[in-house]
Amino acid sequence: MDAAPFSPPSRPRVASGCGDAETLMRDLGEGPFALVLLFAQETACVGPLSGRLSAGFGPGCRVLACSSAGGFTFGGYDEDSVIAIAFPAGAFRAEAVWLSNLRQHIALDWMVSLRDLARRFPPHPGEARFGLLLIDGTSGCEELVTATVDAALPELLVLGGSAGDGLRFGQTRLAMDGADRVESALFCMIATDFGVKEVVFDHFVPVGSRMIVTDADPDNRLIREINAEPAAGEYARLIGVPESALGPRAFAENPLLERSGGRHFVRAISGVTPEGGLALMSSIETGAILTLGRPESLTEGLRLRMEQIGPAELVLGFDFILRRIAVEQAGEQATVRLLCRDYRIAGFNTYGEQHGGIHVNQTFVGLAFLDQSDGASDVA
Repeated sequence: MDAAPFSPPSRPRVASGCGDAETLMRDLGEGPFALVLLFAQETACVGPLSGRLSAGFGPGCRVLACSSAGGFTFGGYDEDSVIAIAFPAGAFRAEAVWLSNLRQHIALDWMVSLRDLARRFPPHPGEARFGLLLIDGTSGCEELVTATVDAALPELLVLGGSAGDGLRFGQTRLAMDGADRVESALFCMIATDFGVKEVVFDHFVPVGSRMIVTDADPDNRLIREINAEPAAGEYARLIGVPESALGPRAFAENPLLERSGGRHFVRAISGVTPEGGLALMSSIETGAILTLGRPESLTEGLRLRMEQIGPAELVLGFDFILRRIAVEQAGEQATVRLLCRDYRIAGFNTYGEQHGGIHVNQTFVGLAFLDQSDGASDVA
């Protein structure tokens, strides 16, 4: 178990293990719990494991699960284990809905479900309220789902991550209380007595000349041409490597950045197509202007943000898989382990992150839960 031997009863609890339900339940300790989150790299266990924990913790506990590209707990990266995070009912309330059939683009139906959930889940005095979004990371619909949630619930802080499938980039899976689905998203509304603060960090700055996307397929997240040249070959030329060397390491170290709303957002590359295009993990339009990103410290910005926030009972985190690869290539696993231990960070490695109504890549997105007696604000 990752948590300290003694924890305040209302503090969120974290456990990790091989996926045995009884062991996870024992390590999480006695409930009652309002919500349990499960993150597992093995897609086949997502539905059955969520069902066993749901039966064990009872009908008052909502159990949400998704497949991942690895995870992290207070001991650092833990990609082979199931990560379980429990939120005690004494300090949390939670309710969730499915947003199904993502590729049918039935945004109106999703908005009806979201607004109905909000009506059934009114705020209570003294509580902070926020939304948690888990999305099929291979659906190609994160932009639409995130924008729909933001339009339906514009005043609500919402953040989350795209479910993964290791580095296989195959089928991802989500589950709620034993029922599992593909091509779907889960939206959970959560209220808590803790203060909450958003934690968002990426480690890139724009460098070099601008490049223009001269042919793209936004629906399929493809760039066919950059600067009127085949995209993969032009990208390889710009980063100074042969096209044959393109792969996860090159993509992690040389991301594409797109500027929007005064900020640069990473548009991560997942692979090279047989036709010489670049497959992305977020949508992009023909005519988009991009720059290459230069990595700065992989961890210092996160440390500075946590020092600004102060001690947290938990930081629920969603961190992009290529960021983990970059950390491992830089040999900074020990630094991440210390950050996770010192600031109580736990969560999963994603195929994308959501915050502020947008879908991003190669970004750490999290939420810190703070003891209100320390003067934490409701949402910041």
